Amino acid sequence: MDEAPTLAKRFEEHRGHLRAVAYRMLGSLSEADDAVQEAWLRLSRSDASHVDNLRGWLTTVVARICLDLLRARRSRHEEPLEAHVPDPVVTYEDGSNPEHQTLLAEAIGLAMLVVLDRLSPAERLAFVLHDVFAVPFEEIALLVGRSPTAARQLASRARRRVRGADRTPDTDVRRQREVVDAFFAAVRNGDFQGLLTVLDPDVVLRADLGVVGASRVVRGAAEVARQTRPYSGFAGSGLPVLVNGAPGVLGAGDGRIHSVMAFAIRGGRIVEIDILSDPERLSRLDLSGLDARPDEV
Repeated sequence: MDEAPTLAKRFEEHRGHLRAVAYRMLGSLSEADDAVQEAWLRLSRSDASHVDNLRGWLTTVVARICLDLLRARRSRHEEPLEAHVPDPVVTYEDGSNPEHQTLLAEAIGLAMLVVLDRLSPAERLAFVLHDVFAVPFEEIALLVGRSPTAARQLASRARRRVRGADRTPDTDVRRQREVVDAFFAAVRNGDFQGLLTVLDPDVVLRADLGVVGASRVVRGAAEVARQTRPYSGFAGSGLPVLVNGAPGVLGAGDGRIHSVMAFAIRGGRIVEIDILSDPERLSRLDLSGLDARPDEV
């Protein structure tokens, strides 16, 4: 068996990859970290001398842990929020956080995570492991307790649902930031027509306050434009950042960050706006140092 320090070093070599797998499975950074830590505990209690492919072995362990967590969510039958925004990965616009860049190596936006939340646990596992991380269906079948053919069907169903909801965003970050800036200029000036110009007719806004009855989903350009007043504070004191690789803004005040606002832009128009204002979840995000940047929005 490997000596403990050597085994720990080998595990750390794969931590970034494992966290990326868990984040896509769970949409929660804190739960992803818990899943990775549990994988380490299981490894440390195992005889790793027979493991030829440690990365693959650990990927399977993390996937199984995440599958159990997803199933536990379903079994609790908690009253759902009207809008649930997955945990955002917030970085400087210059991409200067290497750990977060590893997490986003296979870029995934908040909108995609929202779609993944609608899949069954088994569908999500099959899609994430196979389509994102190229895990063979034979291995996925063992995790979900089905045949390889059934595992392939799970991934296929998930893929159809993902494609059905696909609104592939633009990739030019600078151009996207210009659209976001135009949005906030219109908000700041109370320019309703200006808002309609930058909003896609089928735009969706999700506001997750962490409270049943307060969180909401708003659809359609006119309706979203009419409800931008509560977010006018972003226009004056927001901190420009990247949220899951796309332009976003932190709302800060009284020495703390109180909201994260993310945008998905397609064809030069905003197609989705995701706002996380749940104080408990925000307190668990790694936002250290971001509030020290000068206001630019």
